[in-house]
Amino acid sequence: MKIDVLTLFPEMFEGVFNASILGKAKEKGLVTPQAINFRAYSGNKHNTVDDYPYGGGGGMVLKPEPVFAAVEDLKLDEAIKPRVILLCPQGAQFTQQKAEELAKEEHIVLICGHYEGYDERIREHLVTDELSIGDYVLTGGEIPAMVIIDSVVRLLPGVLGNETSAVTDSYSTGLLEHPHYTRPAEFRGWAVPDVLISGHHANIEVWRREQSLIRTQERRPDLLESAELTDKERRWLTARRKQRAPQ
Repeated sequence: MKIDVLTLFPEMFEGVFNASILGKAKEKGLVTPQAINFRAYSGNKHNTVDDYPYGGGGGMVLKPEPVFAAVEDLKLDEAIKPRVILLCPQGAQFTQQKAEELAKEEHIVLICGHYEGYDERIREHLVTDELSIGDYVLTGGEIPAMVIIDSVVRLLPGVLGNETSAVTDSYSTGLLEHPHYTRPAEFRGWAVPDVLISGHHANIEVWRREQSLIRTQERRPDLLESAELTDKERRWLTARRKQRAPQ
């Protein structure tokens, strides 16, 4: 996968691109990331990429020329049309499902803005997606870009040591992930559940599924509305909720 980030602060990505899982994926040739300073495409002697908004108001607005020029330069002689993603608070909520969708792409471009906002023509005529990582405002799109890159790259085949890890992550199954335990079997009087050390894999899978359901019901009950559940599981959750309801 090729990942291009258009940013005014490319130095912010040096550590992200070269460390941990992403760094190893880069070494293996599984991903080719680069951060590009789109100020180089400003087209004026002062390298200005922003201007005052028409109609007045506070703040500055990112000009369309440098962003269009930078994206169009990336697409030269390329048969594969990239997904061009604008990072902004108005975008659709980034989810695990969106990460899985983007992981199937061969090339994604992430545009990191600053200032008050983007010229609307960037939204209307250049980008394919607008994404937000949450209902809050940051100083720029760099940190959201890092979040999306990390979430997407770890899903690529060969990136994680255990190929099933990404599949069983929280949200990938529609539920929160079950609890995990490791050695020692007892720590300060707290023991690992007997089922996990029983060696009975069918019982372990049943326990893990139940724990995922319980954890989701307690922490993110909204996820259960769209989760793929059996009729038996829905009845079990309903009975459990009634049992725990205040009398």
